[in-house]
Formats: sequence, structure tokens, C-alpha cells
Amino acid sequence: MHIQPVDYRDPDAAKKFTESLHNTGFGVLTNHPLSQDLLNTIYKEWYDFFQTDAKNKYDFDTEKMDGYFSPKISETAKGNTKRDLKEFYHIYPEGRYPAEVSDAARQYYDQGNLLATELLQWVEDHTPADIKAKYSMPLSDMITDSDLTLLRVLHYPPLRGDEEPDAVRAAAHGDINLLTVLPAATQAGLQVLGKDDTWHDVPCDFGMLIVNIGDMLDEASQGYYPSTIHRVLNPTGEEAKKSRISLPLFLHPRPDVVLSERHTSGSYLQERLKELGVKK
Repeated sequence: MHIQPVDYRDPDAAKKFTESLHNTGFGVLTNHPLSQDLLNTIYKEWYDFFQTDAKNKYDFDTEKMDGYFSPKISETAKGNTKRDLKEFYHIYPEGRYPAEVSDAARQYYDQGNLLATELLQWVEDHTPADIKAKYSMPLSDMITDSDLTLLRVLHYPPLRGDEEPDAVRAAAHGDINLLTVLPAATQAGLQVLGKDDTWHDVPCDFGMLIVNIGDMLDEASQGYYPSTIHRVLNPTGEEAKKSRISLPLFLHPRPDVVLSERHTSGSYLQERLKELGVKK
């Protein structure tokens, strides 16, 4: 499996990008319009935030799912028994937001949503007619006015050496949503499971934008755009002593959006949250 980065400015970018999504579940963009200076600000100030006790003032809300999730209640990937080695903060449009950081993450949320609407239109435009006919509405309309699109600020702490055996930063999993938009993190480690059942590194040079298919788009497209299993490996050597900050934006449709004969977006989300152990 080879994921070839696509230059956002290329006249054929939409075609090349969606071909990559169809073939691998992932697409990687260079020279994208998201501000790298803004991202650098977010990485730095949220790293500082995670080093303080202030984060504990924002313990996550079990209903709204916003706020801070500590390593003790971090996700357990579907089919796994060990919690991931991470902590994170959930940002929603109407959710709580830390007073200890600037509004840079909120600015990024808006920028990312704008770009995501364009990328979903790329996907729509290059979906085969027989698959597109099954969409209940244009893909970009599915996220219009959605208050469920989630920006997750992730902190993978340095490894101490006393972690549980087989515990990893992010165990193999698929995403729930339509698309995930992910600027390259502050450290490598992202891998995707290929059709050959082999793990492959995802190109993630700083400045790249990684986009992957989620289960909801897989469902809506009847598997034409596959939700591909991916993971984040534990680093070794000197890299193991460093934190990793990651900033995925999970594009979620409104709850009433019909994905298929089996599911609305809302029913699918609740089913998966229960599987993850986040909701009872």
C-alpha cells in the first residue's frame, strides 16, 4: 500500500485525493489552506495546558461529552481490553472551553469545518453515480449546522516504562464519523492497515494534512469509501521521552441524517459509543 500525498493546488487534486480515499481509506494533502502558524500555537499552548492541574476543572460531561478525559478514563478501542495511553479534551461549538488557552483552537475548528465542506464536495463529485444515488442528501449538507462535529485535542504523554503490557498510544480502530481531518502531529507513529493485512506508515511530514474515512461514510457509500483501521504506535528510544500532540477534527452529521436503511447518524453514534465503553 502506498498513500501518495496530493498537492491541494493541483488542478486534478480532487480526483487524485478521492481515488486515494477509495483505494486506501486515507488521503494526504500538501499545501493545504489551514494555517500552520495557528496550528503551532495550538500545539504549544495545549501542551502547556495538559501539564497543569487546570485541566481537572473541566472533567468531561457524561451527557454532552465535552471537556477533559484523563488517562484513567481514556478510550478502549473496540475489541481491546487495555486503555489507550492518552488524555484529551473535547471541543464542541457550544461546549466548555478552557480559559487557560487562547481561542486558537476555536479558530481552527471553523477553518477545518470550511475545508471539510470542500473535501466532502470533492468526494461527492467523484462518487460513482450508482453509489451517489444512495446518499440521502449531498454529503456536504450532512454536516451543515451540525453541533456534533468534534475537535479533539490529544496529548500522548511520554512513556515512563511502567505501562501495562501491550498498552499503546492508540490501539487499532476505525473512526465513527464521516471524515477525520488531521494535521500532522508533533511526532510520527500513525499507521494504517492495508488490504494485504500489513501495517503501513501514513505520510505525516509536518505541514501535511491527513484525511481518513469514518464508519459513517463507509455506511453511506456502501463500502465504496472504506473506513480503514489505523493505530498510533508507541515510540522508542529518545522519542519515547517526548509528548505527542494531535488535533483530529471528526466531522459528524446531524443526528437525524439518514446514512442507510439501517442507520441514522444518531443511532450509529450511540451504538459505537456504547461499544467504546464511553456510554452505558
